[in-house]
Amino acid sequence: MNVFSHQIASPKKLIYMHVAQHGMTSKAELMPVSGMTSSSLTRLLDEMLTDKLLLTFQGQSSGGRKPILYDINPNYGYFFGLDISRRTSTLGFFDAKMNAKALMRWRMDEAMSPPELIDYVVRSIKSIMQDHHIERNQVIGIGVGAVGPLERGKGIISKPSDFPSPGWTHVPICSLLEEKTGIPARLENGANAALIGEHWSMRSENLQHMLYVHAGVGLRSAMMSDGHIVHGSVDMEGAVGQMVIQMDGPRLHDRGNYGAWEAFASVQALVKRARADAKSGRTDIPGAAHISPERITYDMLLHGLHAGSAYAQEIFTQSAVHFGIGLANLINVLHPETIILGGTLINSNELFYQTAVDTAQRNTYYYPDYVPSFTKGILREDAVAIGSALLIWKDLAM
Repeated sequence: MNVFSHQIASPKKLIYMHVAQHGMTSKAELMPVSGMTSSSLTRLLDEMLTDKLLLTFQGQSSGGRKPILYDINPNYGYFFGLDISRRTSTLGFFDAKMNAKALMRWRMDEAMSPPELIDYVVRSIKSIMQDHHIERNQVIGIGVGAVGPLERGKGIISKPSDFPSPGWTHVPICSLLEEKTGIPARLENGANAALIGEHWSMRSENLQHMLYVHAGVGLRSAMMSDGHIVHGSVDMEGAVGQMVIQMDGPRLHDRGNYGAWEAFASVQALVKRARADAKSGRTDIPGAAHISPERITYDMLLHGLHAGSAYAQEIFTQSAVHFGIGLANLINVLHPETIILGGTLINSNELFYQTAVDTAQRNTYYYPDYVPSFTKGILREDAVAIGSALLIWKDLAM
């Protein structure tokens, strides 16, 4: 049961995924999905009931015999989803219906090195399993969504930048987790995992072409076409932040492209600007009156924004405009039907989100004839953890 499969879906898996996506389903509704005869489908459903993949329920009668409805068994197996990000990380525990049985989140500070994170996650996994009376053989796997770049096939976090703790280079995250838990692990970049999670949460809308952009410490993006994640030849999710939006513009920390998107629209960009303004003598920067400019933090600026600081509103609004310009560039290239925006900046306040969306729409070619929808998503800060667990769930071998 703990073997991941990438083969063409079997009839059993087609039935399972259809029921999982649509909820309680009758045999009559499954007939066109299966492409099988009635007797063959009956045998397959009986087999899936015996294997405890499915459960049966009685439906409402419309005058005759009450129909038998099939639903997936939430206790068939369990899944962990781990989100490793720069500001916060999340561990989720889910049943086979992707119901969250446990969710925990923690701050990624200077002490949260790779060994510390591994130890913390392993202890948490063991504690969660004990609390829910779950045995090791009931857990299918651990999905990991992490900041890139990655060596995804090898389960390695390669060279991510800007973690508060040192040591986040060439971390074999999957093998470390497997060695300490005995549970198979699989790695995906966090933006892709978030999009997988949000796509699943919106499955009733049958969306096929989606763009996800995360604005936080850096900028990350993912794209889905025909319902499938678009993987490039390398997992460089943060590279979208290097899109040039102003030829003679600045760059972050003396690296990357001049005029790059992330130099205008990221947590780091806001902090860098506030520190520069403080050094130039500006006195209305929230929290900066009695500290050195280098000690100004994003949390100070965010607090000022919520408190009504004119300075904070100014720099967040300008950042949102730049974010919207870069977003329009992506939309003009990729033509998604739905754009999901997530991350610390998007959720800083409604002003940032709406300014970014308005700017993107004004700079989208063919607007207003082509008007993609914008949303903050349904899962939001839990999207990466849930999407990571879904990676394992979708690869159930049947």
